[in-house]
Amino acid sequence: MSGWDLIRQERERQVGGEGWTAEHDDGHAAGELVIAAACYAVAGLPPRGLRYPVKVTTCGNDAWPWGEQFDNRGRNKTQEDRVRLLVKAGALIAAEIDRIDRLRRRGS
Repeated sequence: MSGWDLIRQERERQVGGEGWTAEHDDGHAAGELVIAAACYAVAGLPPRGLRYPVKVTTCGNDAWPWGEQFDNRGRNKTQEDRVRLLVKAGALIAAEIDRIDRLRRRGS
């Protein structure tokens, strides 16, 4: 499955399985969706061996926008784990884009 397909499938799971609907997402206007996406994306980096000169800090628990019970970043031990984290990040970015688009259409 392509990355696009995985992200779409994850977003559908978030809405249908978890109940994170558009109405729910609209309540996260303080950047929570983007911050959580960034935390997932950073957690999806390989633990070592970055081959470019960039400093990346981890997204610690102090940055995580929601309660501990919603923090399932876990450990990125395998490539599959890292892909899963990046898929969650992508789905949250899609949710934020949709949230902003709804605001725009409402004229807010």
